[in-house]
Amino acid sequence: MTIQEYARIIRRRGWIILVSVILAAAAAFGVSFLQEDMYRATVYVSTVPARPDWGLGNMAKDLMRNFAANIQTPEIAQRVIDRAQLDQNPYDFLGHINIAADSSDFTIKIEARARDGEVAKLMALTLADEFIDERTAYYAQQDKDNRIEVKIRSRAISYEQYQPKPLINAVAGGVLGMLFGLALVLILTWMEADLLRTSAAVERTLGVPVLGAIPAVSGQKESVQPAPQPGRVGAPKTA
Repeated sequence: MTIQEYARIIRRRGWIILVSVILAAAAAFGVSFLQEDMYRATVYVSTVPARPDWGLGNMAKDLMRNFAANIQTPEIAQRVIDRAQLDQNPYDFLGHINIAADSSDFTIKIEARARDGEVAKLMALTLADEFIDERTAYYAQQDKDNRIEVKIRSRAISYEQYQPKPLINAVAGGVLGMLFGLALVLILTWMEADLLRTSAAVERTLGVPVLGAIPAVSGQKESVQPAPQPGRVGAPKTA
């Protein structure tokens, strides 16, 4: 396709892309206002081996996955709820918790989400405290050189609002709307690809030059004269 043909498509159907962008952005912006406010708080737990030993370090890395799995149990969640006096059940609590282990720096990230930022902080810190107390009690029975020191990296944590974000959602919706509009324009253009609308398209398709073109007919219809009746025109009638 030539640049002129692309320009013609944009002139004819550019409004489809524009409308798609506006509608999708407005819909995403409106849906954002229907979402409830949600906050999240994150605390990092350090799980460092007691001595710089290669074998103990590898064992600590392997145990981190086990630590992360054991934190997310209904029994631990119930103890955290009782300890923090939260009005939740264990399964709702676990549904608002995200645990991730990073063996590169021996840390476990505990992320909690709630409608109140302070509650999110309380959930994250209490869960970390419960995990640390459980691990500390276990390693107190082990030899000191074989222990893994578990502690909170910093208790000075904050919270952030992650929902809703109308502006970001509107931009994302606009991008999706633009892609949808482009796809729709391409489909419509493909459906009429067999139509020869310009002399250049005719020459390119048939491989012969165009010598002339029939001009467009005006909107007014020409009056049709009635056909003459047989006989002599204007002949006088005889009695």
